[in-house]
Amino acid sequence: MNDLAPQYDPRPLESPLYQQWEAAGWFRPSGPGDPYVIMIPPPNVTAHLHMGHGLNNTIQDALIRFERMRGRDTLWLPGTDHAGIATQNVVERLLATEGHTRFDIGRDAFEKRVRSHVGETGTAIIQQLKAIGASADWSRTYFTLDAGLSRAVREVFVRLHERGLIYRGKYIINWCPRCLTALSNEEAEKEEVDGSLWHIRYPLTDGGHLVVATTRPETMLGDTGVAVHPEDARYTDLVGRAVMLPLTNRQIPIVADDTIDQAFGTGCVKMTPAHDPLDFEIAQRHGLPILDILSPEARMTDEVPSAFRGLDRFEARRAVVQALTDAGLIEKVEPHRHAVGHCYRCHTIVEPRLSNQWFVRMAPLAEPALAAYRDGRLTFIPPRRGEEYAQWMEGIRDWCISRQLWWGHRIPVFYCDAPGCGKVSASRDDITSCPNCGGAVRQDEDVLDTWFSSWLVPFSSLGWPDATPDLQRYYPGNTLVTAPEILFFWVARMIMAGIEFMGELPFTTVYLHGTVRDTQHRKMSKSLGNGIDPLEVVDRFGADALRYTVLAGTAVGTDLILDPQDLDLSFAAGRNFANKLWNAGRFLLGHLDAAPRPLVGPEPTAIAPEELQLADRWILARCDEMVREATSAFERFRLNDAAASVYRFIWSDLADWYIEQIKPRLYGDQPGGDVARAVGAQTFDVALRVLHPIMPFITDVLWKRFPGRHPDASLMTAAWPAPDDRAQHPTAVEDFRLVQDVVSAVRSIRAEYGIPLGKAVPATVASDRQAVRDLIQAEQSTIRRLARVEPLGWSDQDVGDKAAGTSVLPDGTAVLVPLGDLIDIGRECERLGSEADRLTGLVRAQETKLSNDAFVTRAPAEIVARERAKLAGWQEQVALLRQKQERLDCAS
Repeated sequence: MNDLAPQYDPRPLESPLYQQWEAAGWFRPSGPGDPYVIMIPPPNVTAHLHMGHGLNNTIQDALIRFERMRGRDTLWLPGTDHAGIATQNVVERLLATEGHTRFDIGRDAFEKRVRSHVGETGTAIIQQLKAIGASADWSRTYFTLDAGLSRAVREVFVRLHERGLIYRGKYIINWCPRCLTALSNEEAEKEEVDGSLWHIRYPLTDGGHLVVATTRPETMLGDTGVAVHPEDARYTDLVGRAVMLPLTNRQIPIVADDTIDQAFGTGCVKMTPAHDPLDFEIAQRHGLPILDILSPEARMTDEVPSAFRGLDRFEARRAVVQALTDAGLIEKVEPHRHAVGHCYRCHTIVEPRLSNQWFVRMAPLAEPALAAYRDGRLTFIPPRRGEEYAQWMEGIRDWCISRQLWWGHRIPVFYCDAPGCGKVSASRDDITSCPNCGGAVRQDEDVLDTWFSSWLVPFSSLGWPDATPDLQRYYPGNTLVTAPEILFFWVARMIMAGIEFMGELPFTTVYLHGTVRDTQHRKMSKSLGNGIDPLEVVDRFGADALRYTVLAGTAVGTDLILDPQDLDLSFAAGRNFANKLWNAGRFLLGHLDAAPRPLVGPEPTAIAPEELQLADRWILARCDEMVREATSAFERFRLNDAAASVYRFIWSDLADWYIEQIKPRLYGDQPGGDVARAVGAQTFDVALRVLHPIMPFITDVLWKRFPGRHPDASLMTAAWPAPDDRAQHPTAVEDFRLVQDVVSAVRSIRAEYGIPLGKAVPATVASDRQAVRDLIQAEQSTIRRLARVEPLGWSDQDVGDKAAGTSVLPDGTAVLVPLGDLIDIGRECERLGSEADRLTGLVRAQETKLSNDAFVTRAPAEIVARERAKLAGWQEQVALLRQKQERLDCAS
């Protein structure tokens, strides 16, 4: 039967097939085996699919499909994140287009507006994930602001607060002047920037001056001291004295503190306690006052001289530098490259700011999470990521969890302002009166960090704190697949939360895949304009082409490189493989008018081993080898190796060799057509099963076309092929490899001498081994047809024909193609001589260049190495040309 279109077009096939899968309920857990659980890293509810999502979710889907076919009770749990800062920013921009701010409409109205916006756009990314074939259990999709998950957030907050692990304090935090909120240390992403280091003279009150160095001269207006190291001999006589702070007419003391780096700058460090975390700690130790000179919007406050009030921080920097220059107080300015924190959402440079915030005390939570890695219960792929995790855990700092936003989980803390009371209550439920005095209460205005809900999803999404059947069945999970960028934001915190609240790791394997980059190795981003829209790729080439490309191109520990300027080139391998598979399927299925004879079994029609020809035994052995390789690769998360193994089998072994070998049998020109159909059907079926997790659409379409298959059947629920020791046949593999080598040798000689493919050529196989002779005679029909050889001769020694193309095989067998009647030897000798002379001239010039000591010693080492490689390549080409001239007896 063959109702397949002549050309493969995925567009009319993929969407209906996906709808069929979803309607049949095949994404829901149902396998009889042990659970296998993956939690989708919840995308932002306002996000649109990008190639990072495409890579991440394709990897997860391939793993889920693999385990589903192995009979595991698979749960791929999807969800979306309310994404506090990102979502609030989106809606605030929409309000701005209407001429309003959130403060104009008030908190309740703003929250309703955000929920309305999320309701309109929140499912977009889910639909986009479906377009690439994601087989998650969408019926369980959660949202981190759902009532159930919100209840879990409150429960965790209250428990940690009761244990003293959540506290409120006034500390230096990272502050985004654009988003007007605190950020955790992980959310203040460090970026290297080119700045300056200003050396400023601070006059001593009793004569002379000292010099401080700073990258932020505007903050000097908030200085309340200068610190030096107590063992710095340059400054021991200054400790206890004072300086006159330039531009302010304020005296500030000089203190000694052993945390000062004597090697940085001048060794004298200006102290700005309200705007630097180290300065804050030193000020606490030495009783220095704290002066806040920056507003939440990063403008200078009334604490600075009037000339600078109201200026933006960068305007103030220029003004302060100019004023210091005019006063002759700038000693020098040096270029200085350093790391500066940027808001992870809007990329604004963050400000260290003294603020009352809520924190989680992390060290007690980190200790058991670190132990789980150290004792081997938790595995990272690649392993080096585990050491990064351990280093972060060992140096972990308390987590600032409060955000000055309106969208998110409002902090469940209530304050009583009644005189004489002041009760602060952390509550699982909203309260309207003080539990201490009965007075009115007000809830904390801030919301929790988005990650405070995300770190709970491995169990909160399954119904915790209730002991639901889902929680009991599917916690703990198995694998987490995510990007290394959120190792500390999310992964590490989930591990801590899982151990703290469930007593078990939420997963045992963390696979951190690479990043999608362009050909300049830049991370793809909207700002750089170098992104690729996965939906455009799906529309042009199909989801399977996208999936194959990203899986085949992502080895463990490496990034995925794609060219946004040339999608045809980037996704050609996936598209071409799909076409090759389609054509192979059309051919094989076109010769299956009925179910083929069984290869094994008690049926009287079963094929006996002696009916199998060499090519049949070879392809069955190669198929078994491919199954073993791909299964092992999937188990070890080497999905690129799995893709490469099944690609080689389908493209080369099955399509290029076996199908070509069996055509005479299928056409009825040779006996054994029923055996060829059975073996072809069996190996193609297995290949489709192995390829299904990688390219689910085309494999299911082809698999459904097998004769006798139920119309509702699908590879989604088919069994993963098991290794079969009966298929192993080392002798057949070795023998057919020799057949392949002979055919390939003749083809190579054809290409080398430009002999047309359609022209038959004579060939002789030379070997002194009888086993080789017997094999060549037994398989001469295959060799003659596939290599276009006529006649095919045999010799037990080298025939010694110089005018012949010759190839020596790995086992020592020689293949010779006499060229006298196939090419114009005189013209070929002329061409070879001309090319050899040209290359000889290049060799001489290069030898002269490399014999020049001045060049070799002065040129960069990599350039010298490159020039030597050129010389070696040209010398090798000359040698090959001379060998060809000798074979053709060009000298006579």
